[in-house]
Amino acid sequence: MTDVVRKDVLARLQDGDYSCAKEFTLAMFAGKWKLIILCHLDAHGTFRFNDLRRLLPRVTHKVLTSQLRELEEDQLISRREVLGPRKKVYYQITPLGHSLMPIIDAMCDWGDARIAQLRVDPTFSADESVLPTE
Repeated sequence: MTDVVRKDVLARLQDGDYSCAKEFTLAMFAGKWKLIILCHLDAHGTFRFNDLRRLLPRVTHKVLTSQLRELEEDQLISRREVLGPRKKVYYQITPLGHSLMPIIDAMCDWGDARIAQLRVDPTFSADESVLPTE
């Protein structure tokens, strides 16, 4: 499923009916898994598709594929295929994607502070032990 916010923002931008840079910025990483994908690619380098699947055990194949395609279309990540007996696909963050990291880091800091204020102990659905394989 394509992210509705991103699709709407890009359509309005194409039509010239657009006036909010903040909304455009948020649309670039709107989607359940995009922030996590960008953060891990930035922190750990290149991941293969199945590494990302193991990293995000609750994501479906279809949703991960969709999120990766959208990130690639928006030039935030790059996709590289290596042909051989079995095709290998690698994903890495681009300089443009990396330029979003200060914004994402600020959002993370705000979230950490707010979670501490609420005195909750969140459980996250990413397997932090998964590292990229080459």
